[in-house]
Amino acid sequence: MRIVVAGASGVIGRALLPLLLAEGHQVLGLTRSPDKVQALQALGADAAVCDVYDAARLTAVVRAYQPDVIVDQLTDLADDPAHIDAAANARIRTEGTANLLAAADDVRVVAQSVAWPLDGAGGEAVAWHESAVVAAGGTVVRYGQLYGPGTYYPEELPEPPRISVADAARRTVPLLDAPSGIVELAD
Repeated sequence: MRIVVAGASGVIGRALLPLLLAEGHQVLGLTRSPDKVQALQALGADAAVCDVYDAARLTAVVRAYQPDVIVDQLTDLADDPAHIDAAANARIRTEGTANLLAAADDVRVVAQSVAWPLDGAGGEAVAWHESAVVAAGGTVVRYGQLYGPGTYYPEELPEPPRISVADAARRTVPLLDAPSGIVELAD
């Protein structure tokens, strides 16, 4: 299977790529950071620098790869949880997802979401995001709060719902063939 992973250099993306490659899939990892391309290639993935807000480039890159599935692991989260920009993360769930769905051109999408309620604009963005993915025939994966290496909780457990990043990636792989709808992954 040919798979495009948007957000491939993120926490789940970095854990997911080796699993997809080990199963024999061809994977194109998208990142907006040129300095992360080499790390994606070192894992064995093809890599492309592509900002999801550049709809024309995103469409060209995705369609040239001709994927069977697109895995949307997009977030816009700071490395330090004290500096999370909720508006930026809401934007990636709306404008970023809209551009990705348009680029998909009837290709199945499996998209990351959250398993806990968000208030205000963040909650509205999640609702729009999930609705758009399901309306396009895709699968929404609601992850619990991630813990483990590279997360905001590298050693301690966050409040439930929660899931280790390794389990989140492992349990995402079978969802490439899941029917359209919403799936929650938590411990």
